This record gives sequence, structure tokens and C-alpha cells, in this order.
Amino acid sequence: MSIADTIRNVFVPVHREGYPFIAGFAAVTILLGFFSTSLFWIGAILTAWCAYFYRDPERVTPVDDRLVVSPADGVVSAVGPAVPPRELGLGNAEMTRISVFMNVFSCHVNRAPVRGKIVRIEHRPGKFLNAELDKASQENERNGVVIDSPNGQVAAVQIAGLVARRIVCWADVGGNIGVGERFGLIRFGSRVDVFLPAGAVARVAVGQTAVAGETVLAEFGGASHAPLVRVS
Repeated sequence: MSIADTIRNVFVPVHREGYPFIAGFAAVTILLGFFSTSLFWIGAILTAWCAYFYRDPERVTPVDDRLVVSPADGVVSAVGPAVPPRELGLGNAEMTRISVFMNVFSCHVNRAPVRGKIVRIEHRPGKFLNAELDKASQENERNGVVIDSPNGQVAAVQIAGLVARRIVCWADVGGNIGVGERFGLIRFGSRVDVFLPAGAVARVAVGQTAVAGETVLAEFGGASHAPLVRVS
């Protein structure tokens, strides 16, 4: 491995959505430096954190229509049946829901859990409750993306949280999206729910760490039971 490769591996790319915020933090830091060295270093740390928050690393995504990958970095906070938000048009029956909670240190670029055609995108205003709460799925501000996949319609719902006040989605209705492809982000802590049709078997457990675009959340056509897990 060359020195250039080593440098590229250490310095993760930053998503363009973060440029204005990083520039703002940096400008304030320089201004504070004229008044106090201590304030300058506090600002420098916050600027570095902002750049870290908007990091956008490459991911190695398994390309297999049987697999559902995580749309977000974070911790799996819920696995089980739930009724999808009404605006998604997926009916009133329960679907398998897997939730991934992102804290303020997680990478917040969201990726498609499956490949297919985007048939619906719906944004709903709402509250800004703690995104770890189960009721956040229905009460918080959210943006839902429905993908018509080879195994049926799959939804990825971006949910705002206590700190997160801005959901960004750059996908378009009618367009095709590949598994693991970037489709949006949520600023400063939040959650993404994945709603899966019948036939999907969860392959993760609550408390497990997920990596967007890499961790397999569920599988279609696999054994009809979730794996046993232990914490060690």
C-alpha cells in the first residue's frame, strides 16, 4: 500500500451537504480566536466534529437480491412486527420493522436497503421526540421512501429526533436505485426504520451495531427464524 493510499484511508471523504456547516464552524472558530485562545480550541474541536459528522466513507455492499442491508450506521433498536406509516400506502397490516438508531457520532448518510424502483416518497411534519422511543415512528417528523424491489415493496423511513431537525432526501420518484446507494441523510442524530414484506427473516438483534450498506439486516427465502445471539 502506498503512502497516498494510507492517507486516503485515514482521511474519509466529507459529503458536500456538510460543506456550508463546516465552513460556518471554521469561520466562527477563527473569529473566537481573536478574543480567546481557549474559545479558539473549543471551536476547532467542534469544527472537527462537524467534519467527522458529515463523513461519507465508501462501503462494500453485498449484491444479492435475497439480502436487505442496513440503511444507516448505528445500533439496532427494534426488530419486530409494526404497522407502517399510513402515508406510505403499504396498508394496515403489520410488516417486519427493523430500526437503526444513529447518535451524533454516527455517519448519517443513508443508503438504500434493497435495489428497485422508487415508487413513493412522502414527507410528514411532526414532533422531535427521542428517536429511540417506539412512538417516534408515528409521531416524529419523517420522510418515507418506498422501493419496489424484486421481493416486494420495501420502505426506508428517515425519522428526526431530539437533535435532528433536518431530513435530506435526494432520491426521485420513478427512478431506479441500487442496493447500498446513497439516498439521503439526517442531521445530528436520528433513526431509520425499514419495513419489509412477508418472507423477510431478520438477521440482526436489538443492540447489534449496524453499518450502512454493509450489515445484512434481513434475508428473503432463508430459514424462517431469526438467529440466536449472545452478548460477550
